[in-house]
Amino acid sequence: MTSEHAQTLSLTLTGEDRPGVTSTILGAISATGAEVLDIQQVAVHGHLTLAVLLDPGDHSDELRDAAAVAAHRLGLSLTVLEGSGDNGRPRQGRAAVVVLGAPLLADAVALVTAQIANHGANIDRIRRLSRYPVTTVEFDISGAFVPSLRNELALVAASSGIDIAVAPGGLARRGRRLVVLDVDSTLIQQEVIEMLAAHCGREEEVAAVTARAMAGELDFEQSLRARVATLAGLPESVLAEVSQDIVLTPGARTLVRTLKRLGFTVGLVSGGFIEIVGGLAAELGIHHARANRLEIRDGVLTGALVGVVVDRAGKAAALREFAELEGLPLSRTVAIGDGANDLDMLHIAGLGVAFNAKPLVREQAHTSVNVPYLDSVLYLLGITREEIEEADLSDGTPTAAPPVPGVRA
Repeated sequence: MTSEHAQTLSLTLTGEDRPGVTSTILGAISATGAEVLDIQQVAVHGHLTLAVLLDPGDHSDELRDAAAVAAHRLGLSLTVLEGSGDNGRPRQGRAAVVVLGAPLLADAVALVTAQIANHGANIDRIRRLSRYPVTTVEFDISGAFVPSLRNELALVAASSGIDIAVAPGGLARRGRRLVVLDVDSTLIQQEVIEMLAAHCGREEEVAAVTARAMAGELDFEQSLRARVATLAGLPESVLAEVSQDIVLTPGARTLVRTLKRLGFTVGLVSGGFIEIVGGLAAELGIHHARANRLEIRDGVLTGALVGVVVDRAGKAAALREFAELEGLPLSRTVAIGDGANDLDMLHIAGLGVAFNAKPLVREQAHTSVNVPYLDSVLYLLGITREEIEEADLSDGTPTAAPPVPGVRA
């Protein structure tokens, strides 16, 4: 085993990327018997950077010459640095900072990187996760304290018009998760109770109450019962008609499909109605669903509810229950919602995402997504657009162009 203080040589080669560069360099120095201590390579827009840390033994000069000849033959620039020992121990406090913008401007990225530096953290790696429908970049950093960095970067996000998510790195970034979504104005584009109210001519009245409730101005249960009362007398058949008119949020199918491929569990929690939510869950193959139940007698809505109301606290309770059923800690959960009645579940989840949410919700969630594409949440989990499209291609799922609002995607 190499001594901690043995002499080392660090070779850094840069230039045009093409097949065979790494094998040529390592083949050229192989005759020296050098030991590889570390090797890293990245290719960006056709430009290669290859870095190799070596223990040259007693063949330092021979290794230098062999590397120089190979680099010249390949047309690469070579830098050689002497040192001692292996790389230092990795810094603690690993975190992933994901930045989304449409567009993502240079001044916004400058503010993000400056704040990371001011925090005392170091950027170890940067990679692009997506180019469309939003540009997403992930920073792998060390030396971070996630709660405070999350707060600091939230201010940057608010001032620069971008979305920023900060999550623990390392093993916390990997493994199975539970992802729970709100339904109305999150998974789907509409508010179901307003669609039902339209069938009895009271849509505007119900919409006004809904807006006040979602903004946190009214008690949710009281407002829900008042709105449901306006539905009294509607035939049960209206529920099937409304289900047919539901429009999924762009990217909803892609989000659920990709999460399921990863082995994640997906759940729905809604202050709406299980008569609608249950059908959506079945259509999308979603594992868990929790919502309110309408009282129906003799094929007619009575204007009342059956059982305990699924309100703000009820959504958080459902998230906890789903996590227990799946054997997952809350730190392995993601909650996505847009309204004030989603706040409790956004708070207790490992990552709470405010999706095109009201200002109150954006301020209190861990992060926010303010583009109309639900599958953008995948980028917050470190999943790239290329990985999504490659998976779709492998099983024959059509790869769509950038989603268009209003299309059932």
